[in-house]
This record gives sequence, C-alpha cells and structure tokens, in this order.
Amino acid sequence: MHGKLVLIIGPSGVGKSVILSTLKDKCPDLHFPRSATTRDRRDGEGDDLYHFVSDDEFDQLIKENNVLEYAVVHGGARYGTLVDEIIPYIQKGITVIREVDVQGFDSITAHTYFRGDTPEYMLDSIFILPESKEQLIKHITERAPIDKEELEHRIASMEHELHYAQKCNHQIINAEGKLEETIAEVKRTILE
Repeated sequence: MHGKLVLIIGPSGVGKSVILSTLKDKCPDLHFPRSATTRDRRDGEGDDLYHFVSDDEFDQLIKENNVLEYAVVHGGARYGTLVDEIIPYIQKGITVIREVDVQGFDSITAHTYFRGDTPEYMLDSIFILPESKEQLIKHITERAPIDKEELEHRIASMEHELHYAQKCNHQIINAEGKLEETIAEVKRTILE
C-alpha cells in the first residue's frame, strides 16, 4: 500500500474545519500533521495541533530543509508544514491529510518531492467549493461581525482562491444542509 499526501483547499467559510474535524474522528488510519508555529501557546493548549518553536528553531528547520512550506500569518507569527510530519508517514503507506491555503498549495505542489513526471511521493488535492458565492458570503457574515472593508477584502480573497479549484484533482461542493454527504464524498475521494 502506498501512502500519499492529500491537500484540502477552499475559501474561508466553506466548511473545511468541520469536514477535517469529522474525518479526524471517523478515520483513525489517516494522519493529520501538526504545524510548526512561532506563536505563543494559548492557555490550555496542548501539543496536538501545533509544534511550538522559537524563531531561531524555525530558522533552523528552514535551513535544514525540514519545512515543506511556511507563511507569516496575523501578528507576524510563522506557521509551517514540517517534512517530519508528512514524509515518514507516506513512506509507511499512510495517507496524510493537510489543509492549506493557496500559498501553501503552490509551495507544496512545486516541491521536488511532489513534482515532475515521476514524483518521489504521491500528491492528491481536493478543493471544497461553496454551492454559491452568496452562500459563502452569508457564512462569513454570520460567523462574526465584520465591517464593509474587511468583507470586501474577504470577497477578493475568495475570488482569488476559487481560481485554484481547476488546479486540484477533485472538486467537491459543500451544499447547504448537505454536510454529511460532503464529508462522505471527501472520505471516499481520499480513500480512492
């Protein structure tokens, strides 16, 4: 059995977190890697989601090619995908599931591990689509109060992100009220 990396991508508000959380509970055979981050640990936060490192340690990880991709996020903290959280699992025949943004998608799909006619490791990608742009805007505005400028910024990001659907191997629509069906389809696609 061959392992692979499956990237899950989609615009904010489309339901990726709920889908991934459910898959994590229902599919113990899949591996959901931790991210490395330089941000401070929050109260009560364990080591299940993040590998907390200092800026110097993060620099060292990059220098030693132990980061597949990374980004600077809100407040200047860095978040990265660790090679050690992905490759050893693929080598053991395990499917690794990783949620990424468009920047992470570009970096990982361009990485020497996954590109070319005969890549070293198998890469698959699933884009979670909204039923409509209106549905997505409704989800964003219902989640938390948001001002007009921030909403316009989010809509511009969404438009940019939606162009990535064609770059993915699979596109799955998360239709309103059909979350269970969406999760089942994502699971089926991952296990193909």
